[in-house]
Amino acid sequence: MENTVTDRSAIALANRVAVVTVLINTVLAVFKLVAGIVANSAAMISDAVHTISDLLTTFIVIIGVNLAGQKPDSKHPYGHERFECVASIVLALLLGLVGAGIGYSGVKTIMEGNYDGKIPGYLALVAAVVSIATKEWMYWYTRAAAKKINSGALMADAWHHRSDGLSSIGVLIGIAGAMMGYPILDPIASLVICLFILKASYDIFADAINKMIDSSCDEETVEALRALAAAQKGVIKVDDIRTRIFGAKIFVDIEIAADKDLTLTLAHKIAESVHDTVEEKFPNVKHCMVHVNPYK
Repeated sequence: MENTVTDRSAIALANRVAVVTVLINTVLAVFKLVAGIVANSAAMISDAVHTISDLLTTFIVIIGVNLAGQKPDSKHPYGHERFECVASIVLALLLGLVGAGIGYSGVKTIMEGNYDGKIPGYLALVAAVVSIATKEWMYWYTRAAAKKINSGALMADAWHHRSDGLSSIGVLIGIAGAMMGYPILDPIASLVICLFILKASYDIFADAINKMIDSSCDEETVEALRALAAAQKGVIKVDDIRTRIFGAKIFVDIEIAADKDLTLTLAHKIAESVHDTVEEKFPNVKHCMVHVNPYK
């Protein structure tokens, strides 16, 4: 049974995270862009573009989360959870384009081989350190919220923050190396950013596609569901159990065996007990369907 209060709380939490994310990323993107221009660092400018893409993807994520939280209707009786998957796919594609653009810029600079006057200044170094610390905090902050409401799209955004932080480490190394007399390391850092972004894009896309095609839960979850159903009073054994992931939620179909001489009323009570217990103990289960077989 769907808990609409929980859904509203989840959307409210996702919205709060989005507001914090947008505010911090806006300040950070401006700071990094200014630092990149003033300190003459192509890698830092690329990193600023990456952060700007964070702003765009946050809006995509929050739209997806809010659409997914809508109540079921006559056209969508199973709910709208897959909107989160759609948001994640859009986010992954956008990330891929950003990564490819940054990679192209880095390769072009390296191929041209013109580094005269392109030694970055200390401001770019400071911006890289600030970016690493800020993005790591944002990753843990967003990740905690994503795990609390089991949001794939929000978790994708958390990993976007982590990818931005990791790419800033590459930027830090590239800038430091360029300042030490190896200017080629600055555009190489841009290529490192590109690889991190493309990896994050692939992971987010693969996870979203996996959730879109009704894949089953992991074996550990299935066995936990089986054990819980078998432990209910009146259940002699669990004949079959099937699960399918629907966006951020799970649908469960269980066949149980009960005494063949039970009345329909008692058999229904056993099935209802299994249904209620599963949905109570596993908050991610959107609906549990229970079928009772006569035990021979």
